[in-house]
Amino acid sequence: MIKKFLMISLVVAIATASYLVGGRINTETEISKGESSVLKEPQTRDEEIISINPGSENEDEILQFEVPSDPQAALAWSALMDEEGEYAAYAMYSAVIDEFGPVEPYLTIREAENRHINALIRQLSRYGINVPENPYLGKILAPKDLQTAAEAWAAGEIANVQLYDQLLLQTTDSNLIRVFSNLRASSNDQHLPLFKAAAENGGSLTSSQMQEIGRY
Repeated sequence: MIKKFLMISLVVAIATASYLVGGRINTETEISKGESSVLKEPQTRDEEIISINPGSENEDEILQFEVPSDPQAALAWSALMDEEGEYAAYAMYSAVIDEFGPVEPYLTIREAENRHINALIRQLSRYGINVPENPYLGKILAPKDLQTAAEAWAAGEIANVQLYDQLLLQTTDSNLIRVFSNLRASSNDQHLPLFKAAAENGGSLTSSQMQEIGRY
């Protein structure tokens, strides 16, 4: 069984950087229609690393799952389950909202992530794969402030785009090509500009600013 460490590597450099600034939201109208992960030793919030909450039992087994044996199904699984994937992104935005309230663009982008998740679940269902509930929920700490969050999620969107670049090179399934392309475009063209704007605005956006940017 393939194993993958989950350190939310997309933001591991936050402590030393004003890392890449950008963002993530949804335009797909109907984007219809992985690898296993293992928890690594959690970090503390003082280290400014987005991480798994400490203290949970059997930490090294919480995110461990069998990868689908079908190579194409495994690609859709990766898009959903990897640390750069859609389940992790949804949990990250949820952590920010739980910590700081229903702030934008995190609230709107989380809604988009839910649509992304459903699109990938539909694809996995075509292959007869039973998809687990989101294993990242409740296990990711929010950054110390919204400014840090905006910069971190910008980096996360870039990592997500890179993930889809890799997956698109490997798939021969026309449905997956369409879905991966749409999800990649959503991250690169819509979510990134919102997080970039949020990072330039202290970490969040008002409703009027969201409407002005209009990329969702």
